[in-house]
Amino acid sequence: MRVLFDTGNNADIFSHNVEVSDVDLNKLDFAVISHRHGDHTSGLNYLVSVNPDLRIYAPKEGFGVFGAALSGTFYRKDESLPSHMRYYDGHPPEQMTFGTPWPYANFVWIDSQVEVAPGIYVVSTVSQTPGTLELRELSLAIKTHKGMVLVVGCSHPGIEKILEASFAIDDHVHLIFGGLHLVTTEDPEISRIATELHDEWKVDCVAPGHCTGEATFTALQRAFGEQYFYAGVGSVIELP
Repeated sequence: MRVLFDTGNNADIFSHNVEVSDVDLNKLDFAVISHRHGDHTSGLNYLVSVNPDLRIYAPKEGFGVFGAALSGTFYRKDESLPSHMRYYDGHPPEQMTFGTPWPYANFVWIDSQVEVAPGIYVVSTVSQTPGTLELRELSLAIKTHKGMVLVVGCSHPGIEKILEASFAIDDHVHLIFGGLHLVTTEDPEISRIATELHDEWKVDCVAPGHCTGEATFTALQRAFGEQYFYAGVGSVIELP
């Protein structure tokens, strides 16, 4: 199974990394875009140009950047208006579709937990944090013989909220991989989260990157010791 998770902050860098890593985007089984922010979506045009039919799981949001659709019955109607003053001349389609910057992408909208392949799940959570309020984010949960591997984008809803949602799949998390969005968080909260991940959530290993933050890298290294793995660009992480 070959899966792409997010497309990065710069399309040129994305395409360069694909080339030097000898990755064939035409051999992907599917892709997941965690959320709508530009540092996760900027390579989408390149991806779609190479593999236009690729199934791309993306958050379902009302009038979101990945497109949207609503039933033609969703709005209140007033039949006293002349037809030329009404939406669709008074005859709306059964489903109204709305635009996206990537009109040729094969998006599949997700707003719940979905098993997209045997043992592979897309998990949807919603941020309640000021600044990203109501932002929907997708994570990828993969069942393995050692436990679940949880791939996260930025963890805007909070890594603990994502873990709670993923426990419906498997309550043994072997590895968390990705961004934890703690880059500006104060030390006491960082320390609490690092300790909770290790002692309460019983996560075996972590491979943090992206927006996790340098102070959090240090705290997680202390908490996980040899079960902490560097996850920079180009890293290959084998399940320990």
